Amino acid sequence: MIVEERTYTAQVGRAKEWVDYYGEHGFPVQQHHLGRCLGFFTTEIGTLNQIVHLWAYDDLGHRESARAKMAQDPDWKAFVAGQPKVLLAQETRILTPTSFSPLK
Repeated sequence: MIVEERTYTAQVGRAKEWVDYYGEHGFPVQQHHLGRCLGFFTTEIGTLNQIVHLWAYDDLGHRESARAKMAQDPDWKAFVAGQPKVLLAQETRILTPTSFSPLK
């Protein structure tokens, strides 16, 4: 298993705007195609105005095929086109659990 960690940085005070839109229009599509959301968070302490989400995949091939199918979905394309233009940056990391990690 691998975990994809995505962190978006939004304009000051506008993260909630994107999260609300995503919750209604983006999450259902991603849940359908990607399936295993481990968590979706906003920051309260530290670097503010960030949105962090974690998705589990069997391996990089599974991630690639799931995201490719999602990219072709008309509902996903509509979400991307209509999302509030408030995101300033994106960081994506692939995490691999250690042998002793409770999450595998």
